[in-house]
Amino acid sequence: MIDQAEALRHMVRNQELRHEGRTTRIVAVTSGKGGVGKSNFSLNFALALSRIGKKVLIFDADIGMANIDVLMGISSTYSLYHLLKQEKTIWEIIQEGPQGVHFIAGGSGFADLLDLSPDQLDYFAQQIGRLHGQYDVILFDTGAGLSKETIKFIAAAQETIVVTTPEPTAITDAYALIKMVTALEHRVSFKLIVNRAADAKEGRATADKIGLVAKRFLDVDVPVLGMLPDDANVTKAVKKQVPFAVAFPGTEAARAIADIAGRFADVSAVPAPASGGVKGFLQRMFKRS
Repeated sequence: MIDQAEALRHMVRNQELRHEGRTTRIVAVTSGKGGVGKSNFSLNFALALSRIGKKVLIFDADIGMANIDVLMGISSTYSLYHLLKQEKTIWEIIQEGPQGVHFIAGGSGFADLLDLSPDQLDYFAQQIGRLHGQYDVILFDTGAGLSKETIKFIAAAQETIVVTTPEPTAITDAYALIKMVTALEHRVSFKLIVNRAADAKEGRATADKIGLVAKRFLDVDVPVLGMLPDDANVTKAVKKQVPFAVAFPGTEAARAIADIAGRFADVSAVPAPASGGVKGFLQRMFKRS
């Protein structure tokens, strides 16, 4: 395990100059309530992006409910906590999951993220800044609902993917999240994922409910990034602790996540360069309100 970690750090360090010009998209993945499959979406979305040649890092930013490593059946040695305590560098806490997807395990460290001392803040910013140009996409899998940490991630990211299901409570909470973020005067680029849709009709109806109300009452556009079917193989994969895109690559859910990744990766969907990649993310993340 030590040799693998050292090899990973060596590989990333060697790529620093080579990928200086790479544009990194910073994406927050969130939901209005728990239990809608947000983390499972984040993981399989990352894998689907990796399969089409994108270099992806998942940042497990779900305070108290961090489970990206559990979904992969991987035991994490280090997490964000060790970075915040200045015990490890960013390269030492990055781990490799299936198909070359990199991830940073979450944990209690995020609870301290907005209360860092100046010295800790400088170290954190310096370390995260090293990710600039190293990845095509960095996914922050945030907590469900609106904690102050989640709001910070949503406001700082270039894009925010909101995951919901057709259940009335999930729809209501997804809209409430969008409404609250908008009320705080954060300019956020939202996209919607409808998970566990019985069919295309139900998925479209769910998306329309959120999109139409958001446009009418908030004047906010919430385009649909995609829909995932209610596929029994997804639950089987969770129990096996293997991503469904790996365990059941030929299933309806796996095909749907591949389509979503393709649409996301479309050049026309990439935000304007002015959003600043990792450096812009850090500036917004720690901007004083």
